[in-house]
Amino acid sequence: MKLSLSICTHNHLPALQQTLAGLQGLLRPEGPWELLIVDNASTDGTGAWLAQGGWQRLDIGCRVVQEIRLGVAHARNRALVEAKGEYVVFLDDDETPEPDWLVNLERVIDAHQPAAIGGRIRAHLPGGRPDWLTDELLGFLGELDYGPVERALTGASTPIFTGNAVFHRQTVLDVGGFDGNLGRRGNIQSGGEDTELYRRLVKLKKPVYWAPRAVIHHRIESWKLRRSYFLQLHYRQGRMESVRKRGPGSRIPPLYLLPQLTRAYWRALALRLQQGASHSLRMEMNAAYFTGYLIGWMRDTA
Repeated sequence: MKLSLSICTHNHLPALQQTLAGLQGLLRPEGPWELLIVDNASTDGTGAWLAQGGWQRLDIGCRVVQEIRLGVAHARNRALVEAKGEYVVFLDDDETPEPDWLVNLERVIDAHQPAAIGGRIRAHLPGGRPDWLTDELLGFLGELDYGPVERALTGASTPIFTGNAVFHRQTVLDVGGFDGNLGRRGNIQSGGEDTELYRRLVKLKKPVYWAPRAVIHHRIESWKLRRSYFLQLHYRQGRMESVRKRGPGSRIPPLYLLPQLTRAYWRALALRLQQGASHSLRMEMNAAYFTGYLIGWMRDTA
């Protein structure tokens, strides 16, 4: 089998139902494929609803597996193990693909036989766009666009996101899969598991391609359109990365952290006073990150 389309889900049943309904209009790729749903320790009735059936595409095999270890990285690793396809295509449970999305991903696979592919992600915002939500910040809502040209991605600054990504199953298993210490875990909004895997693949000289014609729409929930979401996201990211950096070493933070934290706060405060809150959020996010980094270094267990 060529493709396994996998959706990992946790306590997100209404969004999952909308995503599965959207898959009914998906154009068939030429090669054989399946739909694999990984239920990641859901407690909202997701398992029971899936068991009732009626959501499957009748023209392909559809399966559900359970992953009891909470965390999207664990769910994605389970998908890699369970998938029958040579390539695993990841789609989040709150996204709607364009009808030709999977066809375009298959075309890039056939042309390049890559280790991974990243596709275009467009953020679909409910209502109006807040004045503080700059184009730069859309990336933290999952938006991704490296331009209209199909090309190889070779640098650390061009990660792909698992909201719209393909991985050669055996290659990723061989390099250790997704880091289970990273990524969203239940209600803890974090990330980084896809970026870390991408950078590992690039470092190992594995071919990764950008597929601009493979487009999905990420349906953004209204609670994410708050400044506090971006600050909490960076605070938690700082805590997670500090533990990875420190490992089993001393919990006394290195001396360079305090000056970095102080500079981050002063820059955020100065920009807010000079230009207002609509312009200072990016600097405030940096301050939140260094705060989490310092606290994580002193408190969190490796």
